[in-house]
Amino acid sequence: MVHVIARMEIKKGQMEKMLGILTRLVPVVRAEAGCIRYEVCQDANIGIGTPANPQALTIVEAWESPEHLSAHLAAPHMATFRDDVASLRESSSVTVLNPKI
Repeated sequence: MVHVIARMEIKKGQMEKMLGILTRLVPVVRAEAGCIRYEVCQDANIGIGTPANPQALTIVEAWESPEHLSAHLAAPHMATFRDDVASLRESSSVTVLNPKI
């Protein structure tokens, strides 16, 4: 199994548009072979951890294998997604994790 934490900071005034794009993308990704989990999350302001950033979204993913993740990243709908959101993001980062325990 492979986990992915993809974090994006969205430009001011673009959150609604980003959420609309993600709302259409999520069911397509969840139907992909090997997708175990694909959730779009927003920072929670509950008084612990780093202060919430209202302009940030984090996608929490789990894939059966690195090959499934690679196929996901190469899918045509992901290329379209990257093009569609490039101008909506201030920044982004991706961390890939392997379970250890």
